[in-house]
Formats: sequence, structure tokens, C-alpha cells
Amino acid sequence: MMLPDWKIRKEILIEPFNEKSLQPAGYDLRVGKEVYIHGELIDVEKVGKVVIPPKTYSLILTLERVKLPDDVMGDMKLRSSLAREGLVGSFAWVDPGWDGNLTLGIYNASDEPVELAYGERFVQIAFIRLEGPTKNPYRGNYQGSQHLALSKRRK
Repeated sequence: MMLPDWKIRKEILIEPFNEKSLQPAGYDLRVGKEVYIHGELIDVEKVGKVVIPPKTYSLILTLERVKLPDDVMGDMKLRSSLAREGLVGSFAWVDPGWDGNLTLGIYNASDEPVELAYGERFVQIAFIRLEGPTKNPYRGNYQGSQHLALSKRRK
């Protein structure tokens, strides 16, 4: 069962919470302070925006910290307006028990640069309640992330 807006507000910790980001069945996550492009970490909060060049992969940190209870998971989708500009996102499930800011991979498949502003809504997360709490909530390598996290697969 997916959580409606009023249950999201009541049951899911999202900091900072923005009422304009709350949707009927999800929440729009915003571009946070860090973006990684071509081996460079960009402080988006400082410069105000980031440009993703054509045919370029980037990592974007969410502005929001999301904390999920042990019986709720998250499913993320790129906002359709950005997909119409050529952005493509590949996102993992957000496991029950997750707590932290999310690092999301975005690819600009278009022939034009795409600009994203600090605090701009770019991904919607929907929350799905499990039949019961998981016995093994997420406690992995990325738990508690507050900064952009590169892959820890080979570490």
C-alpha cells in the first residue's frame, strides 16, 4: 500500500520538510548542496546551480534527509519535466530503516546542457508500506549519509 500525503507528513521523517514538495502520493526531493560531475565535487549551495553537460553522468545529493520506519520502503522516479529535457535516472529502492541524504545518479542523454538549481525539485519518492516490519532493516555502507557518497562497492 502506498502512503498518501497525510500519512507521509505524519509517519516519514523528512528534513527539511517543504510543504510545496508534498504530493498526493509522494514527496519531491530537491537538489542538495553537492553534485559530482567529471570527477569534480561542486558546491551547489554556494554557486546556486549546476549544469549537467550533454551525454554526461552525474551524482546529485538530495537536500532532504529521509528516515524510513522498518515497515516502509521508498521508490524514486525522476520528475517528468526533467525526463522531457533528456535526463535519465537510475535509482535503487530505499530500504526500510534507511536514514540519511540520498546520492542519486542522473544521466543527461540529450544534446543540450540541463541546468538544475539548488533546492529545485528533481525526483519524487513514493512510500510503500510492507506487510509488516522487516527483520533486517537497512544498516549498510551508506547509512547516515550527509554528503555525496561515491561507490563503496570495491572498498
